Amino acid sequence: MFVIRRKLIAIRKEILDTLFPIHCISCKKYGDWVCRDCLEKIPVDIPQFCPICKRSVTPDGKTCFECRKKYIIDGVLVSSAYKSNGEKTLLAKIVHYYKYRFISELNIYLGEILKKSLLNSSLPLPDAIVPVPLHSRRLRWRGFNQSEMLCYYLASRIAPGLEISVLKNALIRKKYTIPQMKIKNRRQRERNLKGVFLMERKFISGIKGKNILLVDDIATTGSTLFECAKVLKKKGAKKVYGIVLARE
Repeated sequence: MFVIRRKLIAIRKEILDTLFPIHCISCKKYGDWVCRDCLEKIPVDIPQFCPICKRSVTPDGKTCFECRKKYIIDGVLVSSAYKSNGEKTLLAKIVHYYKYRFISELNIYLGEILKKSLLNSSLPLPDAIVPVPLHSRRLRWRGFNQSEMLCYYLASRIAPGLEISVLKNALIRKKYTIPQMKIKNRRQRERNLKGVFLMERKFISGIKGKNILLVDDIATTGSTLFECAKVLKKKGAKKVYGIVLARE
């Protein structure tokens, strides 16, 4: 059923691209999903806060001293804003098209935003990049892991000439859970993800003693990133920093 659905989506997309040529999501100029001018207007120099308490202003979104006592993740860099003056930003609209209209080509534009944000920070260059995994059921439905595609974009562009590994199957989501965005209570979000992620044994040598960059698209409470970081640290990662496009 999922295969048929994906084929129908591909056919529909081809027909729509023919009848309605690609145009900028923002200004409607034809030729690109996001034109250069509109992409340049998306800010990547927003204030950064501790990803746990969200109160302490910290460099590059590093975890503040107090929160470090309870949480393992070393920080979460937020690239841009999800809302501005109560309205969804262009970035939020692009992410929606990427995830829910299945326009995988948008990873180029979103990857560029992540790249700029990371290069503007003072975070250490990662030894390896790990995507937040999708459950196999959701992967079949969407057809691609949006975080994985962003990982490959970053790996090939943040340090030209250096080989940075993408450990795409290092983390596995072993249970199908309710999407985090549908759960409002923070404690319920944490319970929803407890014990959901595990690591394949063959990847342990690739993360032990290494600086790991954990990539996701949008963070809400951050519970997904925190759970992933917990697994990576337990298996020997030296540092785990997350990076996301925005925080909802």
